[in-house]
Amino acid sequence: MIDPTRRQLIDRYIEAYNRFDIDGMLATLSDDVRFEHHAGDTLAVATDGKTEFEKLARVGAAMFASRQQTLQALEERDATIVATVDFHGEIAEDIPDGPGAGTVIEMRGQSEFGFADGRICRVIDKA
Repeated sequence: MIDPTRRQLIDRYIEAYNRFDIDGMLATLSDDVRFEHHAGDTLAVATDGKTEFEKLARVGAAMFASRQQTLQALEERDATIVATVDFHGEIAEDIPDGPGAGTVIEMRGQSEFGFADGRICRVIDKA
């Protein structure tokens, strides 16, 4: 069974993400949070600490006109909770050498959440 406090933190993090509420996301994180985004087997971006996470989150939020993560499943693996998440987003502006404005991105991925002192201390996204 998933610890209800940890489940609430994950729910609050995803709900804040969906609302573009960066401050709400930050409220669930430890000061030394580690964030990683993996595209396939490649580490695409990583941050250490809330300040770096906030900068990346604000850049990421600006890329999307809309975005929605929908939690599909949770699985506890030792001290980590792995969330299977469906993502749907619409690109806000043309990205150089990338998708154009209005492009819809849909994918299923996983986010691994680690915890310390009542906060999320690690988020590892895999797409």
